[in-house]
Amino acid sequence: MTIDVRAINDMVQRESAFLDAVRDEVRRVVIGQDAMVERVLIGLLVGGHVLVEGVPGLAKTLTVNTLAKTIDAEFRRIQFTPDLLPADVVGTVIYDQRTGQFSRKKGPIFANLVLADEINRAPAKVQSALLEAMQERQVTIGDVTERLPELFLVLATQNPIEQEGTYPLAEAQVDRFLLHVNVGYPKAEEERLIMDRMADRQLLGGGQEIEVRKVTTPAQILEARRTIGHVYVDEKIKDYIVRIVMATRDPRDAGLPDLVDMIAHGASPRATIALNVAARAHAFLRHRGYVTPEDVKAIGPDVLRHRVLRTYEAEAEELTSDAIVKRIFDTLEVP
Repeated sequence: MTIDVRAINDMVQRESAFLDAVRDEVRRVVIGQDAMVERVLIGLLVGGHVLVEGVPGLAKTLTVNTLAKTIDAEFRRIQFTPDLLPADVVGTVIYDQRTGQFSRKKGPIFANLVLADEINRAPAKVQSALLEAMQERQVTIGDVTERLPELFLVLATQNPIEQEGTYPLAEAQVDRFLLHVNVGYPKAEEERLIMDRMADRQLLGGGQEIEVRKVTTPAQILEARRTIGHVYVDEKIKDYIVRIVMATRDPRDAGLPDLVDMIAHGASPRATIALNVAARAHAFLRHRGYVTPEDVKAIGPDVLRHRVLRTYEAEAEELTSDAIVKRIFDTLEVP
């Protein structure tokens, strides 16, 4: 079958044009953090959830809230705490004494964009309730099963795991996230812009909020998702993706014998799928109808860092998952 890459490229350029307006609107409110904004957009475009790790105060909530406004989507924020219950997330059944009947109350998870703030501050039971809804895209309240919106994205934030009062996510739960993004501090020039913009507003009672325009709709996002399905991935790129994932499972065969004792468990088949779809979305954001090795390498660390589990020896030597993934990408031949 002959594939017309030029026609696909033209289609992608038309269908992806609105993303420039989305990013421009977010940048009017959020200074810096372009990488985080891009990763959230990738998750939104392909229907994959995103786990963001970073210290408080790095505009994670502001970014998601602003993005939701640009696409005219419903946004909910859930603050995870040790006393949170699963019903506080997914909803519950309430008995009305006046009518003698039960009624269902939907939880905050019934939204297009859900920010699960500090997910690792809640116990495993609550984490499981959220992650099950993410996987199944539905919630059972009482004896009724409710479908979640077709455009549905969970952005979960977590504190660095060594901080007090945190409950680490289980490996099987973390694997359900398409991307795991590490958010760092802004650069010096960005920090100065943040200070200039926010300090006076805080002292003077908030001032005039920056108005964010609605520049797209959930329907357009879903149409873009279908277009991403047509983005061309060459056979050599597909083989490259498989070799990357296989290298995390058997580093010796990949020419990395020194990593054999450093990796406890390699990436699952979800990683292979995630690398493919995330690389397509990465190309789509750049208005290209085909995937290059650079797309795979750019998004690879975010796809793999939470799927490559280290041994105790690696932890003792302070070898991070990021360092392992980097070694793999640096060693494998690029098509």
